[in-house]
Amino acid sequence: MQIAAILYRLSLTFWTGGIALFTFILTPMLFKALSRDQAGQIVGILFPGYFRWGLACGAIALACRLVMRNNALVPACLLVVMLALTSVQAFSIEPRAAALKRQIPSFDTTPKEHPLRREFAKLHGISAVCNLAVVAGGIVLVVVL
Repeated sequence: MQIAAILYRLSLTFWTGGIALFTFILTPMLFKALSRDQAGQIVGILFPGYFRWGLACGAIALACRLVMRNNALVPACLLVVMLALTSVQAFSIEPRAAALKRQIPSFDTTPKEHPLRREFAKLHGISAVCNLAVVAGGIVLVVVL
């Protein structure tokens, strides 16, 4: 059971740390250094791997938590919610946002009021809330549970 506990903590910290690095450091640096279109293109290329990483880490954490069996119900439920949010991002929000991005000629020149930009902004907002919820859940699991 010792190995399961170690893998559990590692997968949680890799998942939460990966989200924090991508969300709070890498993405803002890209958007500061490059045009909105260039930064968006790079982030769009990275998203599939980013979500696969989260799903893999979350699945490992959940499997390990269930193997550990000590007070596993609350952490397991939180992991399921985190995995569900990541799945929604990976399989619903990101593909729809990517399709919208392909229809928008340029984020630098297309007005924010344009219907496609407004729909993209809505999806981005939902994704950001999901992302922050997963980070918060990861922090709770690492620090408290």
